[in-house]
Amino acid sequence: MKPLDAKPNLRNQQRVDVSSEITLEKPNGRQFQCEIANISRTGVMVQCDAQTAKALIPNMLPPAPKNPVQLTARFPVPVLPAQPVTIVAESNVVHIRRIARDQFHSGLQFHSIEGNGFIYIDQYIGKLFNESRQS
Repeated sequence: MKPLDAKPNLRNQQRVDVSSEITLEKPNGRQFQCEIANISRTGVMVQCDAQTAKALIPNMLPPAPKNPVQLTARFPVPVLPAQPVTIVAESNVVHIRRIARDQFHSGLQFHSIEGNGFIYIDQYIGKLFNESRQS
């Protein structure tokens, strides 16, 4: 099945705080385990330690728009409470910042998402957003 392109949009999508694992894979196949800090329809904010951030981002320099750091992101989204689906999204690192001595946040923008992944992310975010408004 051909990957569905994510809708281009960086800042005006609702972001929802999430605490979930995410696997990031570099083009050379090396994988890293991180945690999702928040998610939107167009990307995720990933939290990782300094060692992982250095391995993901060459020289810890902010990625240049014409030379993005490309990663494949894999993370679960609960379609039904007992049935999570793994989302596979080709992503570009759009920024990185240090938030504590050994903690970094990296912003990933989805470039393309396999299968029905975009629909599942959209439904998941809508559900989380509605739950947070009711609290």
